[in-house]
Amino acid sequence: MSARIRLKKFGTKKRPYYRIVVMDQRSPRDGKTIEELGYYHPIEAENKQIVFDMDKAKAWLDKSATVSDTVRRIFNKKGLHIK
Repeated sequence: MSARIRLKKFGTKKRPYYRIVVMDQRSPRDGKTIEELGYYHPIEAENKQIVFDMDKAKAWLDKSATVSDTVRRIFNKKGLHIK
């Protein structure tokens, strides 16, 4: 199984929010998750937009989980720099 850290969409039309989750790479966007790491709420104030557990994220990266491009940008914005 190849794990991937990516976003899972929630919310309503024009009011989206996302959970940062670890999922099987082949599962659909809103499918079953392995673990939830945090959330990304693009409509909130700047300091409340991104919340995630950095230790869990590092643990999954150590287990060779890949990261989607969007989550990579979110992590880089919060100080967890990924190549």
